Amino acid sequence: MLYPIFEYHRTMMKAWADEAANALVSPLSPLSYLPGGRNFAACWENLYRLISACEEPTFGITAIFRDGRVVPVVEQIVSESPFCRLRRFEASAAVGYDDGQQTIPAVLVCAPLAGHHAVMLRDVVQSLLQEHIVYVTDWSNARNVPVTDGSFHLDDYVVHVQRFIRQIDVSPLHVLAICQATVPALGAIALLASRDENTPSSLTLIGGPIDARRSPTAIGRLALSHSIQWFRHNLVHPVPHPYTGAGRQVCPSYLQLSGLAAAQASPLWGLWEGYWASLARGDAERANVHWQALLDYSAVLDLAAEFYLDTVQTVFQEFQIAFGTWQVRGQAVRPQDIRSTALLTIEGELDEISGRGQTHAAHDLCRGLSSRDKRLITIDDCTHYDLFRGPTWRTEVFPSIREMIRDYM
Repeated sequence: MLYPIFEYHRTMMKAWADEAANALVSPLSPLSYLPGGRNFAACWENLYRLISACEEPTFGITAIFRDGRVVPVVEQIVSESPFCRLRRFEASAAVGYDDGQQTIPAVLVCAPLAGHHAVMLRDVVQSLLQEHIVYVTDWSNARNVPVTDGSFHLDDYVVHVQRFIRQIDVSPLHVLAICQATVPALGAIALLASRDENTPSSLTLIGGPIDARRSPTAIGRLALSHSIQWFRHNLVHPVPHPYTGAGRQVCPSYLQLSGLAAAQASPLWGLWEGYWASLARGDAERANVHWQALLDYSAVLDLAAEFYLDTVQTVFQEFQIAFGTWQVRGQAVRPQDIRSTALLTIEGELDEISGRGQTHAAHDLCRGLSSRDKRLITIDDCTHYDLFRGPTWRTEVFPSIREMIRDYM
C-alpha cells in the first residue's frame, strides 16, 4: 500500500504547489502584492517542479561547441530491449588526432543502474563527443516495463553489456563504467576474455564498489546491517496502476531519492537554494541552469526488485567479485583472464558513495594485465558526483580518460 499512498500525496502536493505559486504571481491575485510574495512563489514553484513526475528525461544534446564553431550532434537508438536502450551520439566532422590518426574511437558508457537516469551523465557524453563516437546504456524505469516482459537481474545487466560490445564491433572500442556499473562492466569483459572473444582496448572504472569491504561507506554499512529478507520486506513494493508495469516488484524511486538526499544533503540543498534564489531575483537564465541540475539529480527511476536485491547481496553483502565466487548464468567471473584490455581506475578522495580503494581493487583482480597496462588515479578534494560532472570532471577526470584512449588506439 505504500506506493499508492505516496502517489496520492504526490499528486495532491503537486496541485497545491501549482495553485499557491500562481496565486502569488498572478496580477489578479491580492496575494501577489504582499511583501516577499515573489520569494514565496519561488518556493512553491520549486516544490511543484520537483514533485512533477520525470517520466522520460532526455539528454538534450543537439550540438557541441568545438574549434570555435557549433557542431551538430546526431542521437540514435541503435538497440532496444524492454529494460534498456543503447543510444549512439556522434558529432559530425569529428576532430582528428594530433598525430594525424583519423580513426574515430568509440566509447561505450555504462551508466549505473542505481537510481538516477542515464541523463545524469550528460557532462560525460558532451566531453567525450569532442573526439569520440559515444554509446550510452539508457536503462528503463522498471515501473514502465510490463510484468509480461519478465524479470531483470544483475546477470541481465552483464549480458546486455556483452551484447552491446559485440554489436558495436568497432575498433578501437573503449568502455567507461561509472559507480554501480563498474561491477557488471568488469564482469562482462572478464567473461568475454574467458571465452577468448575480442575485448575492448581499454576499460575505465570510475567510483564503483568493486570491493565494498574497503573503506565502507553508509551504503555498505546499511547493506551489512540487515539481511536480504529485510531489504525485500521493507524496500520492495509493487508498482500501482496506472503505470504500465503495474504489479511489478520494484525498489521505488522515491525511496532511493530519499536515501540519496539523506546521504548527500549538501549537494541537493545547494542546487535547491541556487534555483530558489535565482527565481526570487528574476534571473531566469541562471534559474534554468540550477533547474536542469536539479532535474538530473531528481530524475530517479524504479529498480526491478530482483536486480536491486541481487546487487545488495552480490556486491555489498557477499563481495562475490572480490572473493572470486561470482557466477553469471553458471559461468565463473574471472577478471584474471583479461589480458588485452588496459585498465584505468579513478577514485575521488572524498567519495561518500564508493570509499577509497573500492575501485582501485580491480587492479588486484586483473592479475593477467601487465603493470604498464594499469593506471590508477585518485582525485584530491573530489566527491562522488564530482567524478562525472562539473569542473572536476572536465579539468581532472576527463583529461586522464582522454589520454588513456589515445594511448590505446
